Amino acid sequence: MAELTALESLIEMGFPRGRAEKALALTGNQGIEAAMDWLMEHEDDPDVDEPLATPLGHILGREPTPTEQGGPERPGSVVGESKPILTEEERQEQTKRMLELVAQKQREREEREEREALERERQRRRQGQELSAARQRLQEDEMRRAAEERRREKAEELAARQRVREKIERDKAERAKKYGGHGGSQPCPPTTEPGPVPSSPSKEPPTKREYDQCRIQVRLPDGSSLTQTFRAREQLAAVRLYVELHRGEELGGGQDPVQLLSGFPRRAFSEADMERPLQELGLVPSAVLIVAKKCPG
Repeated sequence: MAELTALESLIEMGFPRGRAEKALALTGNQGIEAAMDWLMEHEDDPDVDEPLATPLGHILGREPTPTEQGGPERPGSVVGESKPILTEEERQEQTKRMLELVAQKQREREEREEREALERERQRRRQGQELSAARQRLQEDEMRRAAEERRREKAEELAARQRVREKIERDKAERAKKYGGHGGSQPCPPTTEPGPVPSSPSKEPPTKREYDQCRIQVRLPDGSSLTQTFRAREQLAAVRLYVELHRGEELGGGQDPVQLLSGFPRRAFSEADMERPLQELGLVPSAVLIVAKKCPG
């Protein structure tokens, strides 16, 4: 009778008969409260309305009756008994208690879901903070590597410029030692230059803009080119030395002396021009030079 009373109560509360019978069977017929707990927990299951394949006697948690087994029905058996008839007031009171129990189970479920949602939100924020910290560390590492790379490139550039200066000084010393006997005859030309200055002051460029740097593009014999920025007061020998240092990398070797030419106007720079500043040779702010192999003679 207890099973039938619980089943009717669940049906009156709005649960389908098949679902109510399944809940009572799977909870071992431990009462309406256990059945309601099962129904609340499994109401979203896709197979909640599928019937059980177990015989009725096992569903209700008891042995099959003689009638179910095909035997004669015993007098006074449960099947032969009639269930108690509830009055209207008792039925309403029972329904009220069941509805209150359903509401309580619903509140408990909502509170549990709210706690789970809060925990998921805390985990999401924690993961977001960890991801942001990892991204920040990655950016800092990239900035540190970039700074180290810039410092290394700057140090290499300074070392290259220092090698160029040292090479220029050695070339000066070698030329001074080689052409030292002819140094006495060279001071004559500068004495003739001051003469025309007062007679043609219009040719002087005192009002021209002064440039501190000049950009030199050097065309090599194989068609490639080198481009570098020099100070306007550097000597032309610095350009020649730069070409000699880098043409090996470009052409795979070859350390023969080179001669620098200007394309327009056509001009071949002499050994004396190598010690003149780029500004004085008219190569500022930019110029294009051509490399030709220097004849041994």
